[in-house]
Amino acid sequence: MSTPKSKIKQTVEQMLGPYLDDNGFELVDVEYVKEGSNWFLRIFVDKEGGIDIDDCGIISEYFSQKLDKNDPIPEAYFLEVSSPGAERPLKKASDVAKAVGKDVYVTVYEPIQGLKEFEGRLLSFENEELLISAGKKEHVVPYAKVASARLAIIF
Repeated sequence: MSTPKSKIKQTVEQMLGPYLDDNGFELVDVEYVKEGSNWFLRIFVDKEGGIDIDDCGIISEYFSQKLDKNDPIPEAYFLEVSSPGAERPLKKASDVAKAVGKDVYVTVYEPIQGLKEFEGRLLSFENEELLISAGKKEHVVPYAKVASARLAIIF
């Protein structure tokens, strides 16, 4: 019987969180997904100034040892530790706040002014509202209506 994905994510966050905090890293996201016949546990980590391959290796080695002692996942899986990338997901309100002044891509649960997607510069995040400048228009997006958000690379 497999463990629910949300329980695995929560357990991994609890196991890894203190180590990452103590060493100046930020846990951005945890994914447990099946691709084809294989399961993948993906851990996305960042730090001030960015994360490199050596950082990923150190975290992977530490976490592999923790998992050897107390593995919450019954299935066989591949462990991947990586950077969230240039289009980093903005999972928490604190992530959105840090993205002010940067380009973002935001989707919403229900249309706002007829739109479900917004891509542009995040001008502010105040009073639980995102102010996004897209071209010559500015859009106010209530944070409660945000389905997903990430940094964007706009050409």
